[in-house]
Amino acid sequence: MSYDTIIRNGRWFDGTGAPSAVRNIGISAGHVTAVSTQELDGSGCPNVIDASGKWVVPGFLDIHTHYDIEVLEGPGLAESVRHGVTTVATGSCSISTIHVDAEEAGDLFGRVEAIPREYVIKSIGAHKTWSNSEEYIAAIEDLPLGPNLCSFIGHSDIRTVTMGLERSTDDGIKPTRAEVARMERMLTEALDAGFIGLSTNQLRFDKLDGQICRSRTLPSTYAKWRENRRLEKLVRARGRILQSAPDIAMPLRMIFQALQSIGLYRKPLKTSLLAAADAKSNPLAFYFLKGLATAVNTLGANFRFQHLPVPFTVYADGIDFVIFEEFGSGQEAMHLAECLERDELMRDEAYRRRFRKDYDQRFGIRVWHRDFFDAEITDCPDRSVIGKSFGEVGLDRGGLHPVDAFLDLVLEHGTKLRWFTTISNHRPEVLKKFAKEPYTQLGFSDAGAHLRNMAFYNMGMRLLRHVRDAENAGTPFMTVEHAVHRLSGEIADWYGIDAGHLRIGDRADLSIIDPERLDDSLDEYAEERVEQYGGLSRMVNRNDATVVAVFISGQQVVANGEPTDILGTVRTGSFLRVDRRSPAVAPQSAQGGDALVDRENASDFAPW
Repeated sequence: MSYDTIIRNGRWFDGTGAPSAVRNIGISAGHVTAVSTQELDGSGCPNVIDASGKWVVPGFLDIHTHYDIEVLEGPGLAESVRHGVTTVATGSCSISTIHVDAEEAGDLFGRVEAIPREYVIKSIGAHKTWSNSEEYIAAIEDLPLGPNLCSFIGHSDIRTVTMGLERSTDDGIKPTRAEVARMERMLTEALDAGFIGLSTNQLRFDKLDGQICRSRTLPSTYAKWRENRRLEKLVRARGRILQSAPDIAMPLRMIFQALQSIGLYRKPLKTSLLAAADAKSNPLAFYFLKGLATAVNTLGANFRFQHLPVPFTVYADGIDFVIFEEFGSGQEAMHLAECLERDELMRDEAYRRRFRKDYDQRFGIRVWHRDFFDAEITDCPDRSVIGKSFGEVGLDRGGLHPVDAFLDLVLEHGTKLRWFTTISNHRPEVLKKFAKEPYTQLGFSDAGAHLRNMAFYNMGMRLLRHVRDAENAGTPFMTVEHAVHRLSGEIADWYGIDAGHLRIGDRADLSIIDPERLDDSLDEYAEERVEQYGGLSRMVNRNDATVVAVFISGQQVVANGEPTDILGTVRTGSFLRVDRRSPAVAPQSAQGGDALVDRENASDFAPW
């Protein structure tokens, strides 16, 4: 057999959690066609890679992104791909772009996901040619898609287009029977097309952008029991997934969502909730989440929490900090789109009293720990405050309350004041517990959103470093094989998509990782301009020496940490439909027209 690529002497992981081993891997026509202890014949092979001392792993899955907008004008999605991610999920948190128009998409995505509204409108307006789920898939696959993509359909998407944005965000209006039936048809159509499920949102601090309904919560938060039950019944019957962001201020609702996953005399409702985290504001959260998930799964549920396996460190420019939306005075400031109006508000002593009162409130369930002594300034025109916390600045300024020190600096410097804090996942030992719990799914990067706030594109690499370091220290908490499985095959199998494995017959979506470069570079801060968003500088990860190569459909899209010329210019990825094989995209696509290699009829390939 002749090969398009041979990877020699790498430590091969198949994505199932089975023991790894040094093997030679042959790739032909976009698939793995050989995994051998013997040296493969390289005659005529144009790409032979020596992977001695390296790990050869299946491409990782990122199960929680908001790439719905970025994929339209930057379909290579290089920031994820260059870190070994070969499949991404879109449509999370009730918002997708299947049915809404450009203005509605701008209102749904702009503020919630901190993607500039004008660019959301521009991208959707320029690219939207679809009006249903099948047409959306066709449009995505007409793009030079880099990674594979799968998607939820968003409840706020179908509710908005059915009822209109104003009616769908009015708590006094319920959809008519005809409107609920229309939402059911849209959901059924998406499930028929192979979407992975329905995403919803009950989180009360996710707010709409724009002017018409500004600061109302997302449409799905207004849905009542009857509407939710009818949609969830369709998801349950098809064995698909309900993804949701619960209202953490109402833990009973989270408990109810977990309980409804239980099957008893019917199918379990596969449920994936945000998010398992070791919150600074609630150090006992781990035990509550573990107890809830263990209880319902023991009773027959199929329930998971999404988990980010790295410290949840977030940055902000001035007062633009989405977590402030969870309390009243923060919502007041975020509601005002104009800087002058915000400045006037922040000067008002009555407002400052409200902010101090919210800040000093230590009871109740919340996301932000509300400690400005645990918030470090990284950039400011006043260089004397860099490296200090707002609490320390307050002490330096005569014992100011930390809130007043913060607001004074924002008034002085606006968005030129840059700062960060770690919200959760700050204790390595608790992170180890979360990483190995069967009820967690390792994901929740939010890639493609909050561009100035956070960058977790390399979360998989950071988990592998944590595992490797513990192993080297003689205190292992999970094997490298298990970690790779959790980032790849385990997720793919649960979601029912053709990804995450690296066996003979599998599509050749893989990464080559240098374990010696799983080092401190993974934590370094970097920024990169996003041309499609007007040159906005976003946070990214840059640890190029760690990822030697990435292949999608057998085509090399990353070399030595850098995207190759084909990433984002030639289609390598596909829309992955649930419970269906996805043929590789052949290299001939570069010459016009996608040539697909159908392994179903190829006798040399093992069945999926």
